Amino acid sequence: MMDFIFVVRDTQDWHQHNLALNPRHYSSLRLAGPHFLANIQENWGAKIYFNTLIPTHEGLIKYGVISHSSLVADLLDWETLYVAGRLHKPVLMLHQDAHDEELRNALKINLFSAIHTALLLLPESFSEEQLYLTLTGLSYMGDFRMQVGEDQHKVQNIVRAQVQEFRTLYTPVLKELEEYVILDRLRGMGEQDTSPPARLYHLSMLPKKLQLMLMKEWNRDGRKRDLEDVLRAAAHDTDTDDVIVRGIEDIVKTSSLTQSVKGILTAGVLKSIRYSWSKVKKMWKSLQR
Repeated sequence: MMDFIFVVRDTQDWHQHNLALNPRHYSSLRLAGPHFLANIQENWGAKIYFNTLIPTHEGLIKYGVISHSSLVADLLDWETLYVAGRLHKPVLMLHQDAHDEELRNALKINLFSAIHTALLLLPESFSEEQLYLTLTGLSYMGDFRMQVGEDQHKVQNIVRAQVQEFRTLYTPVLKELEEYVILDRLRGMGEQDTSPPARLYHLSMLPKKLQLMLMKEWNRDGRKRDLEDVLRAAAHDTDTDDVIVRGIEDIVKTSSLTQSVKGILTAGVLKSIRYSWSKVKKMWKSLQR
């Protein structure tokens, strides 16, 4: 099933037009009208509304709708990591407003955030595949669906089928960070500077929500360190990667759970059962390998 995401400026207006064109794409929630659908989208889960198991001449598709402002916030700050995480992987941009500099910059910053985070989790020397596996795995940390209902080899499958696409996506980012990391694609190996100054730089470039989680963790002892002090101390602490992982898990756990509950309503009970059963079958097959 192909997945699509539509980024729209006016959520209510978009649902109003789509309801008129494709009422059968929606569950019974459509009876409450576009204003209600827009509220469900913006205030529940990961601020995205999915219609799933939609038949087309190309087969079944699933499409999500997210507002421009919600997407930009997720890309910049990792508010939910739900869509930002999907965009850590290669995707096909079917259409992008050439004049939308805000979104273009946010997409770029999201990739840099992913690289800074991955480097903090990786050792001084690492393989190219290890880098892409770490980048891909960020948005699955803490996702309960990886325990129940997902192919257990999903991350590896994504990377190994798209190595060239990952190279295309991340080569420009890595080129701008050559002072801190070098990836030799001929050898398939990378080397990075893991000194405290380098780690401090990566920490200072993390998304806001992740930085705030780091500060909260470091202030559990009752002290009131500011963000600058926390990042400086974290740069010298070998356990910082564990704190980063827990922070990402907290973000993903909340958004994946609430979005899944929301999905039962937006898809309807029958579609939810069909969709979930197909996921469980894929997971079972992966466990047999």
